[in-house]
Amino acid sequence: MPRLFKICSVVVHTFVVAWVVVAELLAVGPLPIPRAPLTFVGMIPIKLIDIPAPPVTRLANAPPPDASSASVAPIEPPSAIGKEHEVDVTPRPASVVDGIPDGLGIQVVPPPQPPPLPPSPVEQGPVRISFGMKPPRKLVNVDPVYPRTAQIARIEGIVILEATIDTRGRVVDVRVLRGHPLLEKEAIDAVRQWIYTPTLLTGVPVPIIMTVTVNFKLQER
Repeated sequence: MPRLFKICSVVVHTFVVAWVVVAELLAVGPLPIPRAPLTFVGMIPIKLIDIPAPPVTRLANAPPPDASSASVAPIEPPSAIGKEHEVDVTPRPASVVDGIPDGLGIQVVPPPQPPPLPPSPVEQGPVRISFGMKPPRKLVNVDPVYPRTAQIARIEGIVILEATIDTRGRVVDVRVLRGHPLLEKEAIDAVRQWIYTPTLLTGVPVPIIMTVTVNFKLQER
């Protein structure tokens, strides 16, 4: 009987201890209280101490530094500082050598050259009517006015003129070759009003020079 009691007591104590351990593991406790940030009530003054650099020790056999050498830093500051050289920052076009700008290996294809402009047409000067050329046909004829002075003086005859005709068939210039002085002016005024067909040379209209005549004849009474 006492032995059974001891066994029961051990089982009960073991169960109680196990239940307490499990309850502690499963229980959710309160959140921890955060710590207050540290604050400094006052500042402690700090004194800076200038520690001198140790002296430069030179080897006994080492030669003194040459002040004229470019690789040696100067010991003493310069007496004067010269003016700085201005640098040209203007952008320059990249140089192209054999189609490669500045040797970067980038092939540059030059733009195609524009086609040449057609030559300006050469103005054709007037040509004289020669053998083999078809003379122009008169489209508009204007008779000359008989001068009153020539009628009174009973002057009649033929006035020969040299006329320049443009590509449209208009008379642009008249020159007297032969004729009576009293009949020249009226002959020129009449010829300037004449209109011809354009004269073609190899299928292209050209100005021409041709000889024309104006006949002055008194009427019979």
